[in-house]
Amino acid sequence: MLMISITDLDKKAVREHAHRLLRECLKPLGVNYSEATPLTKGKMGKPSLSERPDIHYNISHADGIAACIVSRRECGIDCEKVRNYRPNVMKRAFSEKEREMVESAPENERDILFFRLWTLKEAYVKAIGIGISYPMNEVEFSFRGNEIISDRRDCRFRQYIIDGGRFVTAVCELEDSDGTEK
Repeated sequence: MLMISITDLDKKAVREHAHRLLRECLKPLGVNYSEATPLTKGKMGKPSLSERPDIHYNISHADGIAACIVSRRECGIDCEKVRNYRPNVMKRAFSEKEREMVESAPENERDILFFRLWTLKEAYVKAIGIGISYPMNEVEFSFRGNEIISDRRDCRFRQYIIDGGRFVTAVCELEDSDGTEK
């Protein structure tokens, strides 16, 4: 289950709102999620439900947007408000092909293209439970029309361009090594 919400809440309230989305996503699975819900943290700090290891979740929030995914597979989600892209971040986190893709795009498309790539990378590292300590320039993305092309064969990616390109959300769900769902 996936929930995305555009909001005008302040930073702290957007974080709380993301947790409310998680609560709503977990209800149909019989999980009454609250601050008292027992959680287990992975070695890099990714939380999971102690009493329901069969359910995986991830949340994200940024200026004006909150998002949540709940899945039977390991998953990650990232949402961002599109703003001016950051060349210094691109040098550190993007492959050479990705940097060339952004820099060669028409000027009015560079910001959204940057955040399309960034959210995919963030969703991936959150799904694998490592976070941004992962060398993000080692996972590479490109696009063929609306299709997301990735060098990661063990993952399924989705992306949502929201509110006329004002926000981007990306989702990554891991698959077993044989390509079947976990």
